[in-house]
Order: sequence, then structure tokens, then C-alpha cells
Amino acid sequence: MTILSNSPEGRDIAHHFHGYTNARAHQDVGPMVIDRGEGCYVIDNTGKRYFEAMSGLWSVGLGFSEQRLIDAATRQLERLPFYHNFSHKSHDPAIDLAEKLVSLAPVPMSKVFYTNSGSEANDTVLKMVWYRSNALGQPQRKKVISRLRGYHGVTIASASLTGLPNNHRSFDLPIANVLHTASPHHYRDAHPGEDEEAFSSRLAQELEELILTEGPDTIAAFWGEPIMGAGGVVVPPKGYWAKIQAVLKKYDILLVADEVICGFGRLGTMFGSQAMEMQPDIMMMSKQITSSYLPFSAIMVTDRVFEPIADESNTIGVFGHGFTGGGHPVGAAVALETITIIEERDLVARAAETGAYMQRRLKEMADHPMVGEVRGYGMLGAVELVHDKETKAPYEAPGKLGALVNANLTERGVISRPMIDAMALCPPLISTTQDIDLMVDSLAASIEVVHGTIHG
Repeated sequence: MTILSNSPEGRDIAHHFHGYTNARAHQDVGPMVIDRGEGCYVIDNTGKRYFEAMSGLWSVGLGFSEQRLIDAATRQLERLPFYHNFSHKSHDPAIDLAEKLVSLAPVPMSKVFYTNSGSEANDTVLKMVWYRSNALGQPQRKKVISRLRGYHGVTIASASLTGLPNNHRSFDLPIANVLHTASPHHYRDAHPGEDEEAFSSRLAQELEELILTEGPDTIAAFWGEPIMGAGGVVVPPKGYWAKIQAVLKKYDILLVADEVICGFGRLGTMFGSQAMEMQPDIMMMSKQITSSYLPFSAIMVTDRVFEPIADESNTIGVFGHGFTGGGHPVGAAVALETITIIEERDLVARAAETGAYMQRRLKEMADHPMVGEVRGYGMLGAVELVHDKETKAPYEAPGKLGALVNANLTERGVISRPMIDAMALCPPLISTTQDIDLMVDSLAASIEVVHGTIHG
């Protein structure tokens, strides 16, 4: 198809540098230009309608046309369109939201710090952790541990915490003091005959061995998503978080829960930490906190984290970190309205119910010869594609099956995202069972078409 230079597609190619895109291939392929959104659906500039099975980027929980969020933003823009929280300044939306988040926390939390994205939140937490270690007179305690396949963002520190090769290659990452331990993916990484409980025990043992090798007094914190998102929707195996937390407690290491994808109902609980029985010292939230209508993120910390930092800021005279847009009044107002809607419409319970239906429907594909594993929890899922179920081998090269199925699925009017060969699914919280049926039936049909094409 010829792309005209004066078309939206042509102008995009000429001027727009895309994230997570092959920049050279984009010059030939061009963009899908999305024009508008309606509920769980988006419509491109040709008028084609798509079910958004990824909620945009794991994030538009309330769908694409929630008028109450638009109204909340408009009211706040009219009253106070911007203010900051530096040097003892504040405003009602930031105060109200901080109070609300602390009240919702799955464990007792003390304070909320505002940032603008999940990446900024993770960067900020790393700085907080280092600052706290100095405050405690433990300047050697600067190393942190995250996991292979984990995803925590793309800024220099957060991309270092991320455990995916393409976030490190050619960027000269990870930075020093960021260590990685094993991914909790039983399907790919368990030893032959190793059940989930034994696999979890081995991963906890490997973590402890890493801590002992590095020196327990040098390790400040452990990072983890309750369920891994961009790494392929990896659900932790039986006993995993209990065993990991026992090791962290033994060596007085902070647990940092990245709730950017799992928070605000996605797993059928307000936070993913509740579903996975985690007791974090620090939590980061973004994406669904405003249903992604505005960029916004927040960090919650316990007194165990806050008090030493507060003391150090008193010694120095300032906590020398913050963002112009951190706690932006319009973002905070939209976040408050998002949480209000989630509570009023009981969307957490609805996500648990619809999520259970979604998981049952997805498991219907488990016996297909091209499906290696179906996994998920709540309204978060993945179907991992393989060329050979016995060996779990890919077709030609990793990512080929995912690309083929994704292309067919898009033609059918469903937007997903292949995590290499795992088709990720993260539909809006407002999705109906009919929406789920459309999504699953379309995916099943796409898998069957690709399988038939390959095997002729």
C-alpha cells in the first residue's frame, strides 16, 4: 500500500519517533492511526473498530469514553490548572488523593510521593532506598535485586531494574548495583519433574545464595511485580511470594511492589499485593490510577521507609528530589474520580467475576497443538504459542508465531500485544462477558488460521 506524504500516516513517518517500534521498519509499514474511543473499543481513521484487549497499555481500566473523568479534569482545570508541591506548597486534590491511597493500602502505609509515570516512580524509589541507607548509617547497602523478565520502566534506573534484554542492549544497561535473580516462570524455567512448590523453594534458595554472595549488609531492596506484565504475564507459582518474603525478612531487605499493572482492580483485588499475599514496604502505582486519561503515578511508603528519609532531609535541609508535574492537581483529581468510580460500580468484585470467566474461556485453548501454556489471574492473561508442545520450541525464531497471530487478530478487530510468542490480554475492567467472548473467540480463530497456514 502506498502511503501518501500528506496523509496522517505519511506525516507520522516524516516527523514522529515511536517508542517500542522498529524505527526503520516503521518507515515502510507506517502507523495505525487511532481516531477515537468508545467504551472498550477504539476506532481508527478509516472507521474500523477494534476491541482493545490490552486496555491501551495495560491501563485504560474504565474504557475510552468515561465522561466523569473528562468532567473531573475540566472542573479542576477551571479551578486550579497547575500547582506544585515543592517547599511546603500543596493543594486539595493531592491531599485528598494521598489520604485515599493510604486508606486503601493493603498494609499500613505512611506517606504518598507523587511522580508522573511508572518509570519515574521506580527511579524515585531507587533514589529513596539509597537515601535511606545513608540516613541509617549504612552507606554500603546500595545494591538492589529485581528479576529476569520483570518490567519496571525505561528510564536509566528503571530500565536497569527491568529484566528484559531489549531494554538493556545498546543502552549500556544495567547500571551498577542492580542485580537480577531468576524469573518465577514454572513453564519455562522449572527443572524436569519439579512441581511449583519445589520450584518456588529453589528460587528462594537461589535468592538467598545471591544475597549471601553479595553480602547481606549490601542489599537494600528487592523489586517485584505481583504478577509480571510485559515479561509475558508470568503468574508466580505456588508458595513463591511467601518463600521470597521469608528470605527478605531474614536479611532485613525492603520489599518493593510494582503495582503499575496489577493495581486498582486488575486481579480482582484493589491491589495485586493483596491477591499475591505480599506485604510490601514500598508500592508504586500508575496507569490505571487515572485510567491513563492523564499521566500520573504515586509511591506509597511505610514509616519504616519514611522516618529515616525524613530525618536525613532534616539533617541536610531538604529532600532534594521532586517533579514539576508530581501530584499535578488535574491528574490527582482524575485519579480520585477513577477510584470513586471503581468503588461505586464495584469494579474490583466485577473484575474478579469477569476475570474468572475470562480464565475459563482462555483455558479452552490449552489443548491446541500451537498453545504451549495458558496462564493468567483476574483480568490479566496470556496464551503462549509454540511450534512444538513437547519441546516448547518456537516457529523459525522467537516472536514469529506471536507476530503472525497478532496480525491476524488485528485484522479481526482485536488489539493485543505479543510478548515475544505470548499473546497478552488485559481487557478494560468494564468489559462484559460478551466482550470477553469476542476477544477469546477471535484469538482462537487467529491461532487456528496461523496453524493451518504453517502446516498447510
